[in-house]
Amino acid sequence: MSAAIEKLQEIIDTHDNIVFFGGAGVSTESGIPDFRSQDGLYNQKYDFPPETILSHTFFMQRPAEFYRFYQDKMLCDTALPNAAHLKLAELEAAGKLKAVVTQNIDNLHQMAGSKAVYELHGSVHRNYCMKCGRFYGFAHMKAASGVPKCECGGIIKPDVVLYEEGLDNTTIRESVNAISKAQVLIIGGTSLAVYPAASLIDYFQGEYLVVINMAPTPRDRYADLMIQEPIGKVFSQIVVR
Repeated sequence: MSAAIEKLQEIIDTHDNIVFFGGAGVSTESGIPDFRSQDGLYNQKYDFPPETILSHTFFMQRPAEFYRFYQDKMLCDTALPNAAHLKLAELEAAGKLKAVVTQNIDNLHQMAGSKAVYELHGSVHRNYCMKCGRFYGFAHMKAASGVPKCECGGIIKPDVVLYEEGLDNTTIRESVNAISKAQVLIIGGTSLAVYPAASLIDYFQGEYLVVINMAPTPRDRYADLMIQEPIGKVFSQIVVR
C-alpha cells in the first residue's frame, strides 16, 4: 500500500461524514466509455459530434439520428459495478459515506447497493413519454427500434440531462446540502470540465479534499490528498472498519 493510499485509509477511518463526487472515470473500469479520454466518445467519428447529438435541439429535430447514437453508445446492459462502486456502497452501509453525487447516468452505484445517490445528469433507467408521462424502463429502450414511441403515440424521452437543458433543482439542492455539510469530499474519476455540475464542489467547507483521477484536474492544487491511479484500484485497497 502506497503512502497516499495509507493516508486515504486514515482519513476514512477518522471521519464519518464523507461525500463522494464522481464522474465518467468511475465507470470506465466497468466497461462504459467516458467522453473526454483519448478513446472516449468525443474522439470517435460520427456524422455529428457527440455533443451535438446529445443536445436538446438535436433530439427535437433529428430524433431518429439521436436514438441511433443513444442506443448504440449510451445503453450498456453488460456493465457491472466495479471495486469503486462496491466500496462506496460498503462505506455508506458502515455509516461513513453520507452521499454519492454522480455525473453518471448508468445506475451502477445503485446496482452496487448505494442508497443516497444524487444523479446530476439523470439516468438511462428512467424514461418518460413526452405526451402522457408514462414511465418506461431500460429494457424497453434497449429493445426499441427507431424512435421509441408510447402506446399513446408520444415519443419516449430518456430522463437524462441533454446539452441546453438545466439540472434538476431538487437534485442540485440535495447535492449542495450534502457537500456543504461534509467533513471529507472525495472527488473521483472526473475532469471537472462539465458545468454547472463541477461548480457544486465549491460548497465544500470541510477538513479534507481528496482528488482521485488519472489526469490532472483544476482542483488538484487545492487538494489535501491527490492520487493519480485508477479509482477502482484505489478503493479496492481500502478497508471499511
